[in-house]
Amino acid sequence: MSERYESPLSSRYASDYMLRLFSSDTRYQTWRKLWTSLAEAEAVLGLPITNEQLEDLRNHITDIDYEYVSEREKSIRHDVMAHIDAYGKAAPSAAGIIHLGATSCYVTDNADLIIYRDGLLYLSEEIRKTMKLLADFADRYKSLPTLGYTHYQPAQLTTVGKRATMWLQDFWEDYKYLQYVLENMRFLGSRGATGSEASFLTLFDGDEEKIDKLNKQLAERFGFKACFDVCGQTYPRKTDTFITNALSLLAQSAYRLGQDIRLLQHDGELEEPFENTQVGSSAMAYKRNPMRCERICSLARYLMVEAFNPVLTSSAQWLERTLDDSANRRMTMPEAFLCADSILRLVQNVASGLKVNKEVITSRVNDYLPFIETETLLVQAVKAGGDRQKIHELIRRHSMETVSELRKGKGNDLLEKLAREPDFTLSLAEMKNMLAAENYIGRCISQVDQFIAKIKPLFADVTTESVKISI
Repeated sequence: MSERYESPLSSRYASDYMLRLFSSDTRYQTWRKLWTSLAEAEAVLGLPITNEQLEDLRNHITDIDYEYVSEREKSIRHDVMAHIDAYGKAAPSAAGIIHLGATSCYVTDNADLIIYRDGLLYLSEEIRKTMKLLADFADRYKSLPTLGYTHYQPAQLTTVGKRATMWLQDFWEDYKYLQYVLENMRFLGSRGATGSEASFLTLFDGDEEKIDKLNKQLAERFGFKACFDVCGQTYPRKTDTFITNALSLLAQSAYRLGQDIRLLQHDGELEEPFENTQVGSSAMAYKRNPMRCERICSLARYLMVEAFNPVLTSSAQWLERTLDDSANRRMTMPEAFLCADSILRLVQNVASGLKVNKEVITSRVNDYLPFIETETLLVQAVKAGGDRQKIHELIRRHSMETVSELRKGKGNDLLEKLAREPDFTLSLAEMKNMLAAENYIGRCISQVDQFIAKIKPLFADVTTESVKISI
């Protein structure tokens, strides 16, 4: 156990990939890659930087002396300059040309953009896995009738698969928005202290074309289509809002799924995975609490609230640059990514092992099926010679009475009550012949088939395994 605080997202929930992506090593090695790429591009564009210096930089990307960096930062109170000094110490021939023409945000902001982009790409793949699992589940149970609810009150029938398809559609919408964010992400490049690129105008003797070429090369080297057209010292912080909006959308979809399953587990219709040695309660040994879905909802609430931080940061930036964003972003952005990752892992774990209790579902359907059948009964009774208004009143009166009896624990004998009415023109046998749940699920099966066929190309190449969660 650690003697110092650790984020639960890193110690309990997030994946190894996301933990490595937001690690100090990844961040600071990316800084060194950015410094190396800047020097390489400047050399191509004619600045006096030698191959020996470039090779020295390339050979020392990973050997970061963190102890030296820490001591330097304590002394000079500037993390970027401390790392510049450490890089120069490791690559002495290049010490004089590291960070040439740049400002601190060249490495800090561009590194963040690279890391966020890679994080979104990873989450994009995780959404595809989630969609595949939900699509498989929806297809498997697309024809299983279940009681639908409006206002959490029994309504008409749907199917287990159709309900899962609504969860699936939510994640599909999230996937599309995330792709939009990725498609429109841009690089900061090296723009100088206020975004005017004045230092590079001096370096390149007023040649503006070389500055454009420099930034184009830098963007391409790190997999970006272009740089922002204009900016201050930093990239526009609205970018963080777009990113965390995408993560918040994931949280909203996951919360809905988790909450639905919690409700249905209460009714005994669905159950999240429960391991053989799992303990549901310290006092009540029989309990099977939906702890995974509760955790999904808990983390989702955190992420939805966390996504408001970049909104405030974006709106509060002064002119070309203030530093009141730094400490907030240092916490908010990594934690938001780790949280989104944790949520998707949990959703995949639940979706891959979700248990359907058909007997319970069928029993509840049968309890309410006579009510669901009443619209058909009304039409058929009128066709058999009944008076529409009289038939409607008989159905209404006996339905209200039967509902009250159900709440007292009695069975549903609506059809028997109606059969005893002289003015009701259908026999009990005729009514029971119509009493098949499959007749009342509408287009659920075709809706599931059509939607899965529509989005299947997005995850046709995805292979999924049961996702294990350690705690």
